[in-house]
Amino acid sequence: MIVARIIAPRSKLATARGFNKQTSSSTLGELLGVAQADEDELYNAMDWLLDRQEKIEDTLADIHLQSGTLILYDVSSTYFEGKTCPLAERGYSRDGKKGKLQIVFGLLCDASGCPFAVEVFPGNTGDPTTLTPQIEKVRSRFGIENVIWVGDRGMITNARINEDLKKTTGVDWITALRGPSIRKLLEQEAIQLSLFDEQNLAEIESVDYPGERLIACRNPILAAEQARTREQLISATERGLDKIVAATKKEKRPLVGAGEIGVKVGKVLNRFKVGKHFHISISEHEFSYERNLESIQTEAALDGLYVIRTSVKEDKLDATETVQAYKSLSRVERAFRSIKTVDLKIRPIYHHLEKRVKAHVFLCMLAYYVEWHMRRLLAPLLFDEDHSLPGIPSLNQESEAQININSPDHNTIVKQNSPVHSFQTLLADLATICKNRVESCLEVANICFDKITQPTPLQQTALDFLSVRL
Repeated sequence: MIVARIIAPRSKLATARGFNKQTSSSTLGELLGVAQADEDELYNAMDWLLDRQEKIEDTLADIHLQSGTLILYDVSSTYFEGKTCPLAERGYSRDGKKGKLQIVFGLLCDASGCPFAVEVFPGNTGDPTTLTPQIEKVRSRFGIENVIWVGDRGMITNARINEDLKKTTGVDWITALRGPSIRKLLEQEAIQLSLFDEQNLAEIESVDYPGERLIACRNPILAAEQARTREQLISATERGLDKIVAATKKEKRPLVGAGEIGVKVGKVLNRFKVGKHFHISISEHEFSYERNLESIQTEAALDGLYVIRTSVKEDKLDATETVQAYKSLSRVERAFRSIKTVDLKIRPIYHHLEKRVKAHVFLCMLAYYVEWHMRRLLAPLLFDEDHSLPGIPSLNQESEAQININSPDHNTIVKQNSPVHSFQTLLADLATICKNRVESCLEVANICFDKITQPTPLQQTALDFLSVRL
């Protein structure tokens, strides 16, 4: 019999200066042989990685791309701490950090949402201007000439279509129209609500888009939600305006002066952003308002309505497949959420050198690449929400549902009465596996060894899916 004591979990022994808390409090540093790495060594590793970015991206593109493939492209931004990086500029902040310097970065993914390349731009770069270098990158570096680009209405604009996409042989696109363009189609009667009586999408034609296909879609659930939200905002605005009306009619110290009344009215209208739906009348001693029914009806006609614009011929993608391809952009949005907030937390950025910022972003992309493959392998254990818009199934909604719910592996787990996990909670569960250092307490025997805790059945199943052996 050996009397032994557990000194401490090995996860607590990695204390490399410069590592983040998650790395220094786990066995990762020890297992990778970098537990004692200092800041200079870590920075050198980042520089080494950046020098090989093109080669790595070329390899990933060779794996995930082929002629005629769909490429999903979108951009996001993230803010800086500090003011010395050449890439840091003020621009439209998606993080809601007004006044902060930021960078913009564009992510290229295949049709399944797997990333294969990323590029960093100055923080004041407009979304559409980033598309041109990506088209050139795919054609020249990756050697893919026949490509279908999928981007949102703010990315693939009229200017980019006319100046880049139409002039490039072998390039097609899938995007969506903006509200004013959809409203114009309604006025031209190219879109009629009767088209959606039996199905939620219909192909239409317009002389404004020669040689292109337009697919009008209506989502009744989204339409009802937009109508409800608009009514709530209008009602809230009316309550604020009613207070101003009452203030102008008080017997004692009433609100007077067109300027004073106008300031208060402006604050109410700006708060809920529905001022266009009101007719306002202001005088020195009176204020009145009424709903602009024509404006409300015009906007209501667009509720739940969106139009896909594409150059892809029907023999390549029919209407439903084209809409599904556009909705697959939600997978890039999922990647941004994971990189920025949910899992990897790219922000805030403290690096000052341009090359370190680029290496930081590229490293996060590679981390999400690993996460994407882990999610795919662990799919039978996960219950991840589908991020596509309601109304029309996502590109692989049926296959995902089949994997997650109807697979034999999933049924086995249910029989074990194990909880269904999200990706984050499953990793938290796996993180409870500990590596402990055990030493004997006997004077005659100096025995010291590491002991890994026994995985639970659920943990073992996850490890098996990942082909990990302890």
